[in-house]
Amino acid sequence: MKLAAFTLAVILLLPKPTYAMHIMEGFLPLPWAVFWTVVSLPFVVHGVLSISKKVAHNPELKLLLGVSGAFAFVLSALKIPSVTGSSSHPTGVGLGAVLFGPTAMSVIGTIVLFFQALLLAHGGLTTLGANAFAMAIVGPFVAYGVYKVSRGMGINSALAVFLAAALGNLLTYVTTSAQLALAFPAEVGGVLASLTKFLSIFAVTQIPLAISEGLLTVIIFNFLLAYSPRELTLLKIFSLQDKRKGSVSSDAGA
Repeated sequence: MKLAAFTLAVILLLPKPTYAMHIMEGFLPLPWAVFWTVVSLPFVVHGVLSISKKVAHNPELKLLLGVSGAFAFVLSALKIPSVTGSSSHPTGVGLGAVLFGPTAMSVIGTIVLFFQALLLAHGGLTTLGANAFAMAIVGPFVAYGVYKVSRGMGINSALAVFLAAALGNLLTYVTTSAQLALAFPAEVGGVLASLTKFLSIFAVTQIPLAISEGLLTVIIFNFLLAYSPRELTLLKIFSLQDKRKGSVSSDAGA
């Protein structure tokens, strides 16, 4: 019985070589691994400068920054089996992108992916650049852009946060699918056929996961609005005047 339980656990926890949202260690050809690392590096460097500037001016933001990182780590570590034989997971980067801006989440997301590769065998070190580009760069930039546009259109904060987190999740999966398609084009149909294959594999679980992540992110965001108003004011998520009016401003931190 113990052997059977151990075997089942190993089967469930082992990373899938192709159909997992984190691309596994050594799976990408070396040129592509190097390419994505080089592309991701400037975003991470800029993010370090952005975080340093925010924390230097307001040291009390360190705790909220840690909360954003922990939220991303826990959610993105959850592997959900798919009926297609693949696995998917939330990303958790939408919250931090709304609070601290997309470049800050480039750093936090990359750190999250680094420790997941070392501790959980999710992703890998050689594929860290590719995974970071999808989850720590594209996801946060999409989430931040959606939030800013939504608030600019007068959409209430809860719906704006939901859309930001959900679409950030979906575009992460689209990016990963594109990375795999570019590295492994189909013999018939090339990159487009391969992209269609990867998108269809992930879609079954990723779409409901994106909706679930959006709802959870709204809950956490509302909790922070209620219990961390000073920190959110410092991040220009809303002003004290907005708080008295019971509304949230559209000036999210860059």
